Amino acid sequence: MAEHREFTLRALVSGIVLGALLTPSNVYSGLKIGWSFNMSIIALLVTYGLWRSLMRYRSGVPWTIHESNINQTTTSSAASIISGGLVAPIPAYTLITGNQIPLVPMMGWVFSVSFLGIWVAWYLRRSLVLDTRLRFPEAVATLETMQQVYSHGKDALHRLYVLGGAALAAGLVKAADVALGPLPRWAPNASLERLTFNVDPSPLLIGFGGIIGIRVGLSLLVGAVLAWGGIAPWLLQSGWVVLPDGASGPQFGVLVEWLLWPGVSLLVSATLVSLGIRQWRQRRATDADDDAPLPAQPQAIPLLMIALASGLVVILQIVLFDIAPIMAALSIPLSVALACMAARVVGATGIPPIGATGQLSQLTFGLIAPGQMTVNLMSANIAGGAAGQCTDLLNDFRVGHLIGSSPSRQLIAQCVGIVIGSIVGVLVYRLLIPDPQGMLITQEWPAPAVATWKAVAEVLADGLDAVDISVRWSMLGGALIGSLFGFCEARADRSERLARLLPSSAAFGLAFIIPASISLMMALGAVLAWVITAKWRSLAERFVIAAAAGLVAGESIVGVGASFWMMAGNGG
Repeated sequence: MAEHREFTLRALVSGIVLGALLTPSNVYSGLKIGWSFNMSIIALLVTYGLWRSLMRYRSGVPWTIHESNINQTTTSSAASIISGGLVAPIPAYTLITGNQIPLVPMMGWVFSVSFLGIWVAWYLRRSLVLDTRLRFPEAVATLETMQQVYSHGKDALHRLYVLGGAALAAGLVKAADVALGPLPRWAPNASLERLTFNVDPSPLLIGFGGIIGIRVGLSLLVGAVLAWGGIAPWLLQSGWVVLPDGASGPQFGVLVEWLLWPGVSLLVSATLVSLGIRQWRQRRATDADDDAPLPAQPQAIPLLMIALASGLVVILQIVLFDIAPIMAALSIPLSVALACMAARVVGATGIPPIGATGQLSQLTFGLIAPGQMTVNLMSANIAGGAAGQCTDLLNDFRVGHLIGSSPSRQLIAQCVGIVIGSIVGVLVYRLLIPDPQGMLITQEWPAPAVATWKAVAEVLADGLDAVDISVRWSMLGGALIGSLFGFCEARADRSERLARLLPSSAAFGLAFIIPASISLMMALGAVLAWVITAKWRSLAERFVIAAAAGLVAGESIVGVGASFWMMAGNGG
């Protein structure tokens, strides 16, 4: 009977504890570099190692694969709470309006948009999870790791040791950076330092580089060289950007005010074009397939819960942001439709188009509610939050389906996860960033997702006439290049060779919005991982991702803890 143990107290509590510990890591990295890390594999390794070790010292019931699934579902849902707006529309709303959402209402808001996405996923489960044409690559990676853990238990413990050792090393580096003063940031000369080309001794950046791979890492490098090494000096020479008198050191804040516009245009156009082509292609394939599975039939309880979640989101829009009831109500069908679209994209490509759904929602509200930036940000926030939790749960459903888990128990675990994630994520965000207007979109906290949402909202509110002519031309160039990227990326779905050679539009555009030092260090991590893989493939396949994840988790957890400690020392 042991193999059938699934929704146990220890599985749920393990997921809650890990979710609470790992959610700060994604908040930290989201504000630093605009990316987050799926915590499913970390959850699998940590809890398997923990319960296997405990079995050595006393008799007990084995830790089953179904308990691992409940554990990783809870952990990943908590850690993915940042899709609810914590590192993008919520800070952008504060930057634009000057209003900080109170603590408890912010928790309620993040929970409500995520809760809506969970029930959309439940409604889509039968039609998408059972669709064999949708591969769900992220779910496949989680399942393969799970199967390796349970078939080669000793190897799983070795991976856990590597992850823990890397986390300890990264934590010590970050602790030294905080306790002894900032570690040296070396730059070849003052001119390059001014353009943000310096060496940032950050294990987190190297770890993320190892995770994203050589293609994305080199795309960041090329984008940084073009933006900060080519365009930025030209802006200074032409007088379109003027530095303050006596300015020294990295001038990220001044330069990014111009560079973010072509970067954002490239990102938005690339994601929307590739998304549109993929959706059109999937629609044609579905129409041509007479054996395509039928959508799930409406069920009373899921529809009731969707109605409840929708009502909660509408009420919070009206109460917290003074959004007109009709606009608040319109956000629901748009968000549900975009969550469904994102779900099919994730099933086909493994890439969650959270940013694209948010920007598409922003563009829609820019048309139906021009000039209303609060509506543009917070109503669009619902689409991103719902899409994030919807796609996360569908990946978990696919894993559960393949190992025979109960979907209703996974849904409960997901709900528990977003409760924990909402509480911990909001507390961490507020403690890390007590003054968003003074701290964000700076060298210390580049917050690229915040910059993107803010820029789109401002353009849609004020119109292009309010933007300098040089910026408008840069936006047009970025949009054209992004559209070309999007077309090629959609084509790359059918050409493995093109997929390997094509630069990443997400990384290329992101390089315009973050300091060059961040791109350089992430590219370094990607190159190191590539070299190790080329020389020692078997070793790399077992340990590179574990080591990289440890570097990310170690620095971010110590960084969050150090921020809390300094705030406590200053009296809050």
